[in-house]
Amino acid sequence: MNSAAKWLKPAKDLGDIAPIFRKAFRLEKEVSQAALTLTALGVYEACLNGSRVGEFILAPGWTSYHHRLQYQTYDVTNLLKTENCLTVTVGKGWYRSRMPGWTPSDFQKKLQENPAGLLACLELTYADGSTQTILSDESWTVSESPVRFSEIYDGEIYDASFEPDFSGAVESFDGPKDTLIPQEGEEIREHERVSAASMFTTPKGELIIDFGQEVTGYVETTLTASKGDTVRLSFAEVLDKEGNFYTENYRSAKARYIYTCKDGAQTYKPKLTFYGFRYIRVDEFPGGTANAKPECFTAIAVHSAMKRTGFLSSSNPLLNRLFDNILWGQKGNFLDVPTDCPQRDERLGWTGDAQVFVRTACLNYDTEKFFTKWLADMSADQWENGYVGHVIPDLLQAPKASAAWGDAATICPWEVYLAYGNPQILENQFTCMRKWVDYITSETETPYLWTGGTHYGDWLGLDAPSGSYKGSTREEFIASAFYAHSTSLVIKAGKVLGRDVSAYEALYEKIVETFRAAYPTYHTQTECVLAAHFHLASDPQAAADQLAAMVKDCGVKLQTGFVGTPYLLHVLSDYGYADLAYSLLLREQYPSWLYPVTKGATTIWEHWDGIMEDGGFWSADMNSYNHYAYGSVADWVYGVAAGIQTVEEAPGYARVKIAPIPDARLDWLKAVLDTRHGQIRSEWKKEGAYWRYEITTPVAAAIVIDGVEHPVEKGSYFFYSKI
Repeated sequence: MNSAAKWLKPAKDLGDIAPIFRKAFRLEKEVSQAALTLTALGVYEACLNGSRVGEFILAPGWTSYHHRLQYQTYDVTNLLKTENCLTVTVGKGWYRSRMPGWTPSDFQKKLQENPAGLLACLELTYADGSTQTILSDESWTVSESPVRFSEIYDGEIYDASFEPDFSGAVESFDGPKDTLIPQEGEEIREHERVSAASMFTTPKGELIIDFGQEVTGYVETTLTASKGDTVRLSFAEVLDKEGNFYTENYRSAKARYIYTCKDGAQTYKPKLTFYGFRYIRVDEFPGGTANAKPECFTAIAVHSAMKRTGFLSSSNPLLNRLFDNILWGQKGNFLDVPTDCPQRDERLGWTGDAQVFVRTACLNYDTEKFFTKWLADMSADQWENGYVGHVIPDLLQAPKASAAWGDAATICPWEVYLAYGNPQILENQFTCMRKWVDYITSETETPYLWTGGTHYGDWLGLDAPSGSYKGSTREEFIASAFYAHSTSLVIKAGKVLGRDVSAYEALYEKIVETFRAAYPTYHTQTECVLAAHFHLASDPQAAADQLAAMVKDCGVKLQTGFVGTPYLLHVLSDYGYADLAYSLLLREQYPSWLYPVTKGATTIWEHWDGIMEDGGFWSADMNSYNHYAYGSVADWVYGVAAGIQTVEEAPGYARVKIAPIPDARLDWLKAVLDTRHGQIRSEWKKEGAYWRYEITTPVAAAIVIDGVEHPVEKGSYFFYSKI
């Protein structure tokens, strides 16, 4: 960004109306190259001579704005004419919306007090080699735009009949310059277009469009109308047990969609906001709602532009739907930041959810760039004492960090490194990783454990005491277990980078020794899971045996929440209970991964029983139907059921271990994974009394069938074993 460019704002405060800035200019010579660089305090949409600039939706994206604000550079050479008009509309976006929604945030309020600022630079290179630079300055003009209101939670109001007059003056102001960074993350773009699956009238007489799939994005409406006619839509994820439109779980998020028409045929889609929804209610339509037809509406999915890398399929249709739900849950919540949900007055980058899901995320999609940017925001938001917030960007600024949430500081960089083999992510984050462990060491009330403080515990664990959102696992048990785990990851990362981590090695030994003395017995499924998976139990096999007994004793059910669930099946299969792990995976009754599928879920739910067996709802205050965390089970399917595992000594699948574990309740299972070194395929299926394995590896591999290891070079291989 050219340092001479000035931050601009409307000279007159426009309130909730999004301003549209304008710069007209004439070209006297032929242009060989033109680059437009933009950023804003909010989100922007730029047009040059009536054509949209770039495909980035909700640019400049969401970063820790106090520390980092991205700018984008676009090649606009082909959009230029002799007479040119550049316009940029700026909405509130994440920068100036009323986030985090349910609670005041002084941190966010400081951002909200900023104006709708724009910073721009157009660099022209002429065919004769000369150059010209057009900067944002007081020669620009501004107007009210057709976007009469736009906000992250509350939707958008747009008047297509409004014509900007660009008679308004702009003012320059002292906007952020020292926090500007070039685009670092993936661009947010439009992806799937989903047609209406059905249209019907509810018992209350409401006209509903069902897209058959929950998406994050917006609705495109196409119609013919007269100037002043109105389209008004409402959004919902589910219908209630009577079949009526249900929005209580959106809480205070208004999610408005109000479009005032111009004359004639027209198409509208929101420009500066997004929604989370499966259903829309047509509240108002030109000529009456009876004129609304399914073909008038298309849902457009919007998410970070990640390349799909992982593919799972099986002989079980419900399991396949679960795989799809996990993908849609990731897409719907990987909108520049790994958010918890896309619909209600929250949509925050919860660290706990991110660390739970990061391994699955890196299998389903290429998320290296996505996480590199988000983790840089984590480093920027980390306090000097090492504190890591519950959400990143850290709008909440909670006084104390929580175990298993702040531990995203160590878990996420390590998992990204294992997935892609690039040590740069560890180099970038090592200080943050180390400071996080140091924070725990300084904050604890008991040396070598993490006691005291406030934690989320095993969030939404099914063994929670009545009235609590937390499971029954001891919070200090969880905190101390993750203290050990994070310390071990600092040691591993330090060794990759060639750092001296001897102090952390000594600390880790003390933590394990103290943990074993303090917690010789385990009271919950999650306690068994953590003790075994993090190798904190003096006898991990005994902990796994106890876990298996607990699972069986309660009717082959999981009782775990956010903390225990990601590792549950791994512990069972690692210690000889793969059949029990499959029983949990394939269970269709509540609680289970497949229960929501039987209830029509098209994404992953926040609660195992978001819709209860009688059709009622878990709650109104915290009941998202697009919450990706429990989709972490997919990493077990890739890594254990299909058996595709990276080797820690050769990360990024430079070498692999492929050790599939079939189960007779499935006729076949197939996993395909595109890696930096090529495509890995692992498939098993029944052939009479035998399992037939077909495995393709692009690198040297250890293929393990029935416990027997077969070292191989790259290529395709077939094996058989008895069922």
